[in-house]
Amino acid sequence: MIADASAGEPFLDLDAYVALPRVSGLRLSPDGRRLVVGVGTLDRTKTRYVTSLWEVDPDGDRPARRLTRSGKGESAVGFTPDGHLLFTSSRPAPDGDTDDDPTALWLQPCDGGDARVVADPSSGVGSVRVSASGRVVIGSDLLPSATGPDNDKELRDPRTEAKVTAILHEGYPIRYWDHHLGPGRTRLLVADAGGETLTLRDLTGHVGAALDRSDFDVTPDGRTVVASWLVAEPGGVQRRTLVAIDVHSGERRVLADDADHEYEAPRVSPDGARVACVVHQRSGPQDPPYQWMGVVPLAGGRVEPLTDKWERWPSPARWTPDGAALVVAADHDGRSPLWRVDAATGEPTRLTPDDGAYSDVQVSPDGRWVYALRAAVDAPPAPVRVAADGTGTVEPLRGPAPAVPLPGRLDEVTATAADGTPLRAWLAVPHGAGPDSPAPLLLWVHGGPLRSWNSWSWRWNWWIAVARGYAVLLPDPALSTGYGNDFVRRGWGAWGAAPYTDLMTVTDAAERRDDIDATRTAAMGGSFGGYMANWIAGHTDRFAAIVTHAALWNLDQMLATTDLASYWVREMTPDMVAANSPHLFADRITTPMLVIHGDRDYRVPVGEALGLWWDLLSRSTAADGSTPHRFLYFPDENHWILKPQHAKVWYSTVFAFLAQHVLGEEWRRPDLLG
Repeated sequence: MIADASAGEPFLDLDAYVALPRVSGLRLSPDGRRLVVGVGTLDRTKTRYVTSLWEVDPDGDRPARRLTRSGKGESAVGFTPDGHLLFTSSRPAPDGDTDDDPTALWLQPCDGGDARVVADPSSGVGSVRVSASGRVVIGSDLLPSATGPDNDKELRDPRTEAKVTAILHEGYPIRYWDHHLGPGRTRLLVADAGGETLTLRDLTGHVGAALDRSDFDVTPDGRTVVASWLVAEPGGVQRRTLVAIDVHSGERRVLADDADHEYEAPRVSPDGARVACVVHQRSGPQDPPYQWMGVVPLAGGRVEPLTDKWERWPSPARWTPDGAALVVAADHDGRSPLWRVDAATGEPTRLTPDDGAYSDVQVSPDGRWVYALRAAVDAPPAPVRVAADGTGTVEPLRGPAPAVPLPGRLDEVTATAADGTPLRAWLAVPHGAGPDSPAPLLLWVHGGPLRSWNSWSWRWNWWIAVARGYAVLLPDPALSTGYGNDFVRRGWGAWGAAPYTDLMTVTDAAERRDDIDATRTAAMGGSFGGYMANWIAGHTDRFAAIVTHAALWNLDQMLATTDLASYWVREMTPDMVAANSPHLFADRITTPMLVIHGDRDYRVPVGEALGLWWDLLSRSTAADGSTPHRFLYFPDENHWILKPQHAKVWYSTVFAFLAQHVLGEEWRRPDLLG
């Protein structure tokens, strides 16, 4: 186990907080004997996280042991049929002479021998799938003119030597979250396992953007790859279809294609006869999206809706070994339990009765256990095993990271909206808060907006606020998932209506508690939560301070410059944009605001923050030009602030700002900001 580098107060000391190990990426070997997770820790410079791989005993008896160690880190992608671990890394090969290598595929023998490179295309290695027969399928971004992996390197070298970074686009989108798309586009490469290295063959050839951000699976016999496949539509729009690709000939046939639906996350059944997939009903201004699990025969036929009546949105599934059921996680009332879904009837059975949020699902080969990472609002991700028989047994395993002591407790707050809809929120309360010492309240709005406050967050961690004496309210307003379709519909295309009033109603309920000081309150949020922070600023003066991160401000501008405008314009008509854009209410803002944004944010472009900042400053009335507002700008961060030292800057600035305006303390510029 990794030593606890922050014993005592890991949320009060930001150095200790960023040093906490972070568990992710669970993988189970085909025989069920090896369970591997990634653990992110600070590198020696403490300026970035490096992930190493650790083996966890599936029975929970032996302590975790470390498998890999390098300056570049590793990410587990799976196992070969005989139990050898496959992982990706950009670390130099033993005989390499450069630190600039693309991501390669490595194999570590199950007997503990040295890891070796088995595939290192110049285009790098993305997603990897391995069939039960040993066939390996790799997603890799080759240049458009490349005839295959070898030719790709010949084309890349002159471009690199000439320092050319230009990208010629022929379609939409051109960016995604925090990175540019191109010049390479994803293709599927295949190889048969065996030998010291894999001989990769280009299966799909250049197909433009069809496989960008695609998920795929391979049949147990390795003969067919099933992939989500982007199809271009008029007006810069795309939709995801489902295709089957013959590995021998490269012939492609359509399994699912419907103008009203999209298909993602294909998972082939153990007998190779069926494909489970996540089906999205495409949204429109009057119709919010809807998501369910469907099953389609691999030979072709109708996509049978399996969970379309459930009103819970399933995550990508795992089949049980007998093919009788699928195991999924799905948001539910502020939790994200595991469910067993009958593959014939679609009937869901809840497997985990607790408050956890489960991910990285793996099913044991005997079908008795489901392995997963369990997180919660009050617990970081950690490996567990769950009984698959529905008895509700959840057993923690001996993972590589210690338990984290929390500076408070977690309660639940309920309320009723004006239309009679039940509302709920988590409330993290500091130790010692009570009638004689009520805590100031921090309303923290989640992003998405189609998501729920039901899991841990390393990026935006409320326990750091709790350690500083704040009670933190984490509500799920209209548009949140896990409460049924009507709950989403209440806020669809009307972000400033029910989502806003829900937030105020739940805040009212929290403020009525005797351990909350209703005279000292603030609001904050990131992404859609930042939108709501901006909307709150223009519609009430009840809060002493507002923090808005990566926030939407001018919807008309944002919807044209975001990375996926084609999605957002399906929800918002011009009239809806005009009715719900926070910038139209700038004249009403009187609350001090801390604006935070990263320049490399392509989901919410930095122009939103620049516009907000100008609208705040241009309305300044102080004779000396001073302002209560602040703008924390990160030139080299994106939608999320990921670098450890920048995370410290983020938190220290937020809490200096809140201390000034909520607690009445003197403003102190954080040390790392000079």
